[in-house]
Amino acid sequence: MNRQAGLYVAPLLGALIALSWSLLPGHGAWARWDMGIFYGFNALIAEPGPWRLILAIINHRLFDLVSLSCMLAMLLTLFVRSDAQGRARWVAIALLMVVTALLLNRIGHLIPIERASPTLSMPGALRLTTLIDFPTKDSSGDSFPGDHGLMLMIFAAFMLRFAPRWMGALACVMVVIFTLPRIMVGAHWFTDIYMGSLSLCLILLPWLLLTPLCERALAWLTPPMASLLGRIGRQTS
Repeated sequence: MNRQAGLYVAPLLGALIALSWSLLPGHGAWARWDMGIFYGFNALIAEPGPWRLILAIINHRLFDLVSLSCMLAMLLTLFVRSDAQGRARWVAIALLMVVTALLLNRIGHLIPIERASPTLSMPGALRLTTLIDFPTKDSSGDSFPGDHGLMLMIFAAFMLRFAPRWMGALACVMVVIFTLPRIMVGAHWFTDIYMGSLSLCLILLPWLLLTPLCERALAWLTPPMASLLGRIGRQTS
């Protein structure tokens, strides 16, 4: 699919996903998926054993550093493999990515949808924090949209736009791997991420990444990044 087609197809798909949740009575199949996924994983938490400890570890706040480290490693690989101008461009891309993430996160929290995570709203829900001896992330008073998933999807979108195809595909796999733990313990509904975060990215990101706006922003950001890297290089040589 070329960029011009993607500019219209992706927002249309995002809008259809959002409307299929918001307009269907009782949120339609989305609600059944939410309930089935939550109670299926919650039943696993009820079983004693190492499974609880694993879930607690991968949902600890410090484990978020693993996903951050993976993203930084991918960016560093692209940076190191580029020439001087390419390195300045990748720094500019990273900066644009951060600004985009902050803006979309803010827009996401302006959406007039507020709901607690399933562990705080569903009867009989087991909370992992009551079954282990150290704090971990298993709930949220306002879980929509999924911030963690949103950041990962923005990163994946930038990789699909600028990085080699294999790296873009890897970034998409990372979205699934690193959002799954929050869903498994009930800190997020499935739809917080794969309806809320996904539709937000599909609707808004193409207007940056698939239009001249992106290259204009990078043309403005890259020269000062090149100057900065040049000064750093001279000082360290």
